[in-house]
Amino acid sequence: MKISSSQKLISLAVAVAGAAGLVSCAQADELNFISPVSNPLYFEDANVATEIRPLFIQHFIPKSFITGGGDARVYAVQLRYAVTERLAIIATKDGFIEFNPKTIPHQDGWADLAAGIKYALIRDVENHFMLTPGIKLELPTGNQRVFQGSGSGVWDIFVSTAKAWDKIELQANVGVTIPNDFDKKTSLAHYSVQLGYNACRWFKPFVSANAFTVLSEGKGPALDSEGFDLINFGSGNASGQTQVALGGGFRTEITKSCQFGLSGEVAVGHPKGLFDSRIIADISYRF
Repeated sequence: MKISSSQKLISLAVAVAGAAGLVSCAQADELNFISPVSNPLYFEDANVATEIRPLFIQHFIPKSFITGGGDARVYAVQLRYAVTERLAIIATKDGFIEFNPKTIPHQDGWADLAAGIKYALIRDVENHFMLTPGIKLELPTGNQRVFQGSGSGVWDIFVSTAKAWDKIELQANVGVTIPNDFDKKTSLAHYSVQLGYNACRWFKPFVSANAFTVLSEGKGPALDSEGFDLINFGSGNASGQTQVALGGGFRTEITKSCQFGLSGEVAVGHPKGLFDSRIIADISYRF
């Protein structure tokens, strides 16, 4: 029996609720900011750490999109290297895409590559606060059959911040993408926020919101929306449009250096574009 995207997200919510009921936290561990799981390409962590983070994305496309629905899967690995306690080199986009639309044949191929740096401008341990700006460049190295490899590169200039009050944590990220070729790619403003509760090492639940606003149109297809995060169509009829997704999930520390993360997201408002819902799972290995 085929399971719908809504049923999968309901199952995820039940699993999270069940975990919340089963986890017993006698004592709070030392505070660590809960790294974002949702919107992994743009919601960059304010933390600075050396990390290998394999991740999997199961993405569902609404039936109202030109593909008639379908889904996509992404298999990727993010890398971060802390040069100092404040400066890190980051590689946040890569991997393999399986695109399964309803109205056109299945396609698969490699994603573009994106890398850059971030620097913890403010690192206030006493007040549990961080402010970390950064910059990345996405290169058109991927396969065009999965809507990668076009244009001549896109810059992402961003600022991430994190603040904790005892066990409650608030993280946010804002940024803007600037393509080298405005005909091939649209410029986007992106915003993310996560509210988490650091219950203990075994259970760190959070809720999140992610949004993208198209700042400039390209000369690509006459779509009224963009590809959210993974894909930039260079849409020709999307200027001023904002897409929003709400979600939630949790992290758990398997060991002090290894964490598992799971999140689910659902698009809200219009236009949805190619974003109906998605599930993301990752494993963070820190050194």
